[in-house]
Amino acid sequence: MTQHEIWMQYAYREAEKAYEKQEIPVGAVVVFDNLIIGKGYNQVETLNDPTAHAEIIAITSAAEYLSSKVLLGCAMYVTLEPCSMCAGAIVLAKLESLYFGAYDNKSGACGSVLNLTNNKVLNHQLSVTGGIMDEKCGELIRSFFDVKR
Repeated sequence: MTQHEIWMQYAYREAEKAYEKQEIPVGAVVVFDNLIIGKGYNQVETLNDPTAHAEIIAITSAAEYLSSKVLLGCAMYVTLEPCSMCAGAIVLAKLESLYFGAYDNKSGACGSVLNLTNNKVLNHQLSVTGGIMDEKCGELIRSFFDVKR
């Protein structure tokens, strides 16, 4: 197992928490100096808040930990390619790198539908790697929606 897969396992555990609460199962962790400093899972339904995505919650937690709005030197691991809101927040937080599991061909904003994380017009770009534990992360989301239908 690679180091990226190890970190993604932590994000996956967060996604499982969302699944248990009948939220779309997406989980995220922020890593700095080989330590998880922020984590989150989708809580849109629980909090009745359209911005309560895993990535936003993890960024808020990491920013609080570092007492900084800038997360230079940090990496995020998230089970699903971030949407435009989350990709924008990732850019604004100036994360150094992003690693995601499943690609989102409907609303992914890190290369699939849009590419906000490497848009040269914006003031920050970052390294993005998708497909880490792609099958496992994608299966969790597919099983969630299979049950919903």
